[in-house]
Amino acid sequence: MTFETLGLSPALLRALAENNYTTPTPIQAEAIPLALAGHDLLGGAQTGTGKTAAFSLPLLQRLSKLTPPNGARKPRALVLTPTRELAVQVADSLKTYGRHLRLNVTTIYGGAGMGPQMDNLRRGVDILVATPGRLIDHLERGTAKLDEIEVLVLDEADRMLDMGFLPAIKRILNRVPKERQTLLFSATFEDQIKALALEFMRNPQQVQVTAKNTIAETIVHRAHPVDGSRKRDLLIDILSKRHTDQVLVFGKTKHGCNRLAEQLETAGLKAVAIHGNKSQAQRQKALNLFKAGKARVLVATDVAARGLDIPNLPLVINHDLPMVAEDYIHRIGRTGRAGAQGEALSLVSPEEGGLLRQIQRMLKVDLVMDTIEGFAPSKPIRLDTPIPKNGGGQRQGGHRPPSKPAHRAHGKPGDRGAHAHAGPKQHRSGQGAYAGAYAGSRRGTRA
Repeated sequence: MTFETLGLSPALLRALAENNYTTPTPIQAEAIPLALAGHDLLGGAQTGTGKTAAFSLPLLQRLSKLTPPNGARKPRALVLTPTRELAVQVADSLKTYGRHLRLNVTTIYGGAGMGPQMDNLRRGVDILVATPGRLIDHLERGTAKLDEIEVLVLDEADRMLDMGFLPAIKRILNRVPKERQTLLFSATFEDQIKALALEFMRNPQQVQVTAKNTIAETIVHRAHPVDGSRKRDLLIDILSKRHTDQVLVFGKTKHGCNRLAEQLETAGLKAVAIHGNKSQAQRQKALNLFKAGKARVLVATDVAARGLDIPNLPLVINHDLPMVAEDYIHRIGRTGRAGAQGEALSLVSPEEGGLLRQIQRMLKVDLVMDTIEGFAPSKPIRLDTPIPKNGGGQRQGGHRPPSKPAHRAHGKPGDRGAHAHAGPKQHRSGQGAYAGAYAGSRRGTRA
């Protein structure tokens, strides 16, 4: 299958060819024809599967067919994203795919001045990419109008709900025309996502090219037992023995990420931190340094890291285990993408045994417990250790308890044919080791 067979316009095909995109991914092959036909769509896809193009290309084609009225233009398409970084990436993709179309794309998000955003909105917008909190700000000021929206996209809807944006999303949904096309993309389809679809979508078709919460088969998972007080020393030891790998390190708190990045710098490891308290300019600068190879370690919180587009990342380290097992999937989804080998290392203290048990139940496999010489914990890891007070309940900074354990299918490597079988009509789509000494197995704040 090629993009030509999907019914895309010559202008879009030209832009795709200029960027050497010739073969659609499974989510694109299934979603694009349905979206072009005007259906509401539930798309089940992790980041890194090509879902941005799956909604961007039909959105651009629809808008390009109709010439907007003369004068200042109101947005005709709205894309909601959970984070600033994802908003910027989506807007860049829309501009890339639509480079031969006369459509204006504008991005609004928190952490940046309102003035320039208001100026852009006044000049006229065809496609608005926004985070929910900042869009509410503009709606309250009357600087953003949504009464001409034809296409609404909710990107990474599960994460927006995790971040406490459900009330804001509902307010926004009540401001857009009822006669519209709605495309919702999510890594998981939990009860709140389904409820949102039933309330605001019209007979949505569902495409899920991977099983729910599927983890790439190319990722090696390993846990290093260590006392909490020695995690930093073990992290430095691991990084000092892996001289070239770029690493994404997950911490639990904003302050903890800042402190850990500073401690890594002191140890001679170029590191930057990214979290919700940093301005958009600071976050983008840190991300640019990491992508350019000028920083070897990116230390991040869950909220800041979701949606980051970092290709070919070989290693993810959990300095602190996530408080909810599902977040482990989102974290390690930064590595092992597009069939590449990846590693997920977790530094686990005796107090985190309960959290580790949750992750192993979700993975349906025991993580390899690899004790590093000189860093053995003072007491063994017990999987029956009580979960910390704020673990296993609400996501940090969110408002909903974790979903009940669900059956999760795991396909064979390269198998794109696993599907969920409940809800709207379904359309089917058709280990490494490490080196050297480690051989072996707001309520979300407004983004």
